[in-house]
Amino acid sequence: MSSRQQQFSGTKEVREADQLDIAVLNEYLQSHVEGYAGPLTLRQFKGGQSNPTYLLQTPNGEYVLRRKPSGKLLKSAHAVDREFRVMSALHAAGFPVPRPYALCTDESVAGTMFFVMEYVQGRIFWDLDLPSCDPDERAAIYEQVNLTIARLHNFDYAKLGLEDFGKPGNYFSRQISRWSGQYAASETRKIPAMDRLIAWLPDNIPDEESSGIVHGDYRLDNMVIHPTEPRVLAVLDWELSTIGHPLGDFTYHLMAWQLPDVGIGSAGLKGKDLDALGIPSEEDYLAAYCERTGRPGGISNRDFYSAYNFFRIAAILQGIAGRVRDGTAASAHAERATKAVAPLAEMGWQFAVRAS
Repeated sequence: MSSRQQQFSGTKEVREADQLDIAVLNEYLQSHVEGYAGPLTLRQFKGGQSNPTYLLQTPNGEYVLRRKPSGKLLKSAHAVDREFRVMSALHAAGFPVPRPYALCTDESVAGTMFFVMEYVQGRIFWDLDLPSCDPDERAAIYEQVNLTIARLHNFDYAKLGLEDFGKPGNYFSRQISRWSGQYAASETRKIPAMDRLIAWLPDNIPDEESSGIVHGDYRLDNMVIHPTEPRVLAVLDWELSTIGHPLGDFTYHLMAWQLPDVGIGSAGLKGKDLDALGIPSEEDYLAAYCERTGRPGGISNRDFYSAYNFFRIAAILQGIAGRVRDGTAASAHAERATKAVAPLAEMGWQFAVRAS
């Protein structure tokens, strides 16, 4: 098992700052989750740096609880109620997400808003090169991951009751404004490349408009893969989902092919022998997505999308840096993630220069 796989897989004792009152929680679950029966024990998932997430264990089954962190939070961040809503709509449509059971807005139960969902057992891969798999299985898993994001983007969100889940149109201008603001609120030091991107991006947005359900953080370690089959059982972590531009979502996912190892998340696929691994090239993967989503011309303006996505992930990680500063970060690995902000911003600026 790789060090990353070991570091992030499974659960741990609940950290002191995230302790919950088991008696109060047990009473809530008995009243609001059909079929639930205690006694209840809690563990905390190792992975994740945003919303504290717990494994709830009972004699009759297991559940997952995901809640807002405590303390000072950025405006609009950690919207677990939005996660619950989009997952409920997608589950009803047969899309692979855990079944949502209950949303609790009463902060007296667990200190912050939370929701409870099904615990989906399977494999979570923290390394993009899937070291435990053979080339055929790697190819099949990447095929399924591609098919799943294409299926998400092909949904008619209005038919799923999500017409007011976000504002269609002007997606990139709104996102750039949002993340520039979040970055400024969390800034801990001056990063010139981020300042340049914040100035450059609004003036270089492509004209092409499209809207659909976007996940916002679609990557391999946010998926549960079947224990023995190359099949996506569940897509996790819908905190950043909205109605937005599908190409923003897909090109964010494509960063897996563009990203060297900068000490965050999965080390990227850049520089790896993809043919030997059985993993599709970036071009082949993109072509498969375009075929599935009706984009015969492919994706133009790719350097803009890459610049935008490197800016966005840098801003997200700067938000974690701000939470480390404020003492509300939910992961022991958060401080390491914040060191990647400057190199990611620099990579984004290199794409901006190419686009210009």
